[in-house]
Amino acid sequence: MSDERLRRWRLVLGGEAEEETGTTLSAEDRSVDAALAALYDAAEGESGTQRSAGLGASAPRVARWLGDIRQYFPSTVVQVMQRDAVERLGITRMLMEPELLGAVEPDVHLVSTLLALNEVMPEETKQTARDVVGRVVAELEARLAERTRAAVTGALDRAGRTARPRHSDIDWDRTIRANLKHFSPTLGTIVPDRLVGYARRNHSVQRDIVLAIDQSGSMAESVVYASLFGAVLGSIRTLRTSLVVFDTAVVDLTDQLEDPVDVLFGTQLGGGTDINRALAYCEELVTKPAETVLVLISDLYEGGVREEMLRRARSLVESGVQVIALLALADSGTPSYDAENAAALAELGVPTFACTPDKFPDLMAAAIRREDIGGWAATNIT
Repeated sequence: MSDERLRRWRLVLGGEAEEETGTTLSAEDRSVDAALAALYDAAEGESGTQRSAGLGASAPRVARWLGDIRQYFPSTVVQVMQRDAVERLGITRMLMEPELLGAVEPDVHLVSTLLALNEVMPEETKQTARDVVGRVVAELEARLAERTRAAVTGALDRAGRTARPRHSDIDWDRTIRANLKHFSPTLGTIVPDRLVGYARRNHSVQRDIVLAIDQSGSMAESVVYASLFGAVLGSIRTLRTSLVVFDTAVVDLTDQLEDPVDVLFGTQLGGGTDINRALAYCEELVTKPAETVLVLISDLYEGGVREEMLRRARSLVESGVQVIALLALADSGTPSYDAENAAALAELGVPTFACTPDKFPDLMAAAIRREDIGGWAATNIT
């Protein structure tokens, strides 16, 4: 085995493996090893695993450790280690003091943690927390906002129809189907009697979008992304966007859509779930069912009245509302969800699946065009 591989195994396995690997670490590697040991070293006891090293309750020690891991590891690894420090060692202190919070490498998971701690966070820390959340939101906006606006406005432009389209706006598929009876055997082609095309430049409100977001603890990452998308959709003048968050209560955050950071701090992660109550509120927002897209973002673990929830979903679908249930809107893996409720909604004609943030702009475009969302998901969601 090469020296480099032995070195890596020594760092992975910890100090007890030094003799087995026959590897002596350099001074820099020992600093890396110390940073790993502070988080991951353990000693076996009679009753199981007990931490023998750690970051303790010392703020300076935590601050030094944060600086060390940012020096020794890439940002993706830093983010994983920060989450492990919070989850495995319970270091909420890391997120409760401004000088420590300012040293943290921000990501979506950190934002979720900050939102969960919002109610117990000291006042002097909250502005620092907002700054951290703002940095993450800005990064996500740079990645997703323009794509969303382009996809949605393009779909809105092409959702209307006109009988006098420009050449570039002709819908050839619909034009051919509308003129099949005008086939000329002599010419061997269709001679169109009328053209079907896409209307353009309609600046009035063309669609109502309602985002209903489950803010139970298991949906934390989805809340972050959904809030951002809500703000982006709210900035499109040809949409009327409403954003509703719920647990056992329902809160309408539509008036805060101009600032996604305000939206996020208006949420309260944790608590139970009453989807039925949320759908009841969303029903009141619907004024033009055939022009409304309702996206329910939830793991579907219903704490309210299940039969009423399904009845409301059926009523919305039958009225003409395009209802979509997203089991997650997140980059993470396969979500945990209530499979029985998911199947029941699917039987009612509500497409039910998980979606990554990168796919969401195209999903909304397909919904605006009134495409078969179940078919779209089968093709685009793996």
